Amino acid sequence: MIDLYYWTTPNGHKLTIFLEETALPYTLQPVNISKGEQFDPAFLKISPNNRIPAIVDHAPRDGGPPLAMFESGAILLYLADKVGQLVPAAFRARLDCIQWLFWQMGNLGPMAGQNHHFRLYAPEKLPYAMTRYLKETGRLYAVLNKRLADREFIAGDYSIADIASYPWVQPERQGQNVDEFPHLKRWKAAIASRPAVQRAYAIAKTINPKPTVHDEKSRQVLFGQDQSVVK
Repeated sequence: MIDLYYWTTPNGHKLTIFLEETALPYTLQPVNISKGEQFDPAFLKISPNNRIPAIVDHAPRDGGPPLAMFESGAILLYLADKVGQLVPAAFRARLDCIQWLFWQMGNLGPMAGQNHHFRLYAPEKLPYAMTRYLKETGRLYAVLNKRLADREFIAGDYSIADIASYPWVQPERQGQNVDEFPHLKRWKAAIASRPAVQRAYAIAKTINPKPTVHDEKSRQVLFGQDQSVVK
């Protein structure tokens, strides 16, 4: 029913976690972003931003032709509405969940991504950039830690807000001491223990057992893009 165009990144993990959690039938369509497969014309028709994940739903709720979608947050919301799971139905609770989903998309993901880049992948170690994103990641951890102080999950019940944020909380890679964020630490452990999450990460290992950036060629494909790649 769902074709998932996927690679083993935090944004990719969001969708495998959701699909495993809901048991919504899907087929994996790996897109090896370190080899430039995200620039294939057929994929660009589905994901014009040349990024994974993307989906094609062959049975959309309106009964129309197959529906393509890109952007992980939009896909999560679409699928949650499709199956009636992992997003609250009540008006205010739904908005609460959605705003935290957008928080991840606009804050935790981009800032943690820059943290990863300058700490782990940049050919030059730039102290200002490293410190900037290290501190901002810590601030965002603190925001999430505070939010979780009086609730089990971000929006109360387990939801797409948790699924979106979980893959981006990687203390070891992001230079954070998770013990300084006890509510966040408890939350992360609870999600890691979910069978659907464990299945999702096991799938990732079968698809891509090696790190995404493992040589200079893959580094150029991933980090050397400019306007010329938009065709």
